Amino acid sequence: MAPSNPSVPIEWLGRIGFEPALARQEAEVAAVRAGTSPGRLFLLEHEPVFTIGRTRDQSSLLRRDALPAPLHEINRGGQATWHGPGQLVGYAILDLHLHGGDLHRYLRFLEDILIETLAHWEVTGTRRDGLTGVWVGDRKIASIGVGVRHWVSMHGFGLNVDGPLEGFASIIPCGIGGVTMTSLERECGRPVTVEHVADQLSLVFRERLPTLQTKPD
Repeated sequence: MAPSNPSVPIEWLGRIGFEPALARQEAEVAAVRAGTSPGRLFLLEHEPVFTIGRTRDQSSLLRRDALPAPLHEINRGGQATWHGPGQLVGYAILDLHLHGGDLHRYLRFLEDILIETLAHWEVTGTRRDGLTGVWVGDRKIASIGVGVRHWVSMHGFGLNVDGPLEGFASIIPCGIGGVTMTSLERECGRPVTVEHVADQLSLVFRERLPTLQTKPD
């Protein structure tokens, strides 16, 4: 039986800088830990920014001293990625004790909702063994990087929707050499907006979240 807890609100933040979005995450993590919030999914676009996990190996930053946008080291796993206009970013703040209690299962859940969202546009997203994220053929369309604080999740995913994706040229995305980044618009061959994709992903998230709340036998 799923734990008894309120539904998780979804909030669209529009286009927002990285620092104010991070502050929103931090405040929500504190509220979840205090028991005053059931959690929240923030959906947004970022102004151009690079992020990287807190790791000594920063070889994925090809031009650290000449990046075309600010760089933030944050408490998530993984190597460098880029966020910017045309990419749907999702930050899920969830008490993982109430949502499966398993970090690996949670990562697969994020992949599932991204794959199901892509299917709405008849684009087939897949996983790759040993690599977190979502792919279309040999091209990467979505990156996932999660931080956990006292079993409350933060950060999340970046799904490339439209736009030139030029920021990825300054890094080795997620530390995967030779990777080609793609977008939903390129794969489906017709215009798509971030807001439309956010609406569809919200429907999928609400439908699939109860399956994460129920622990497998």
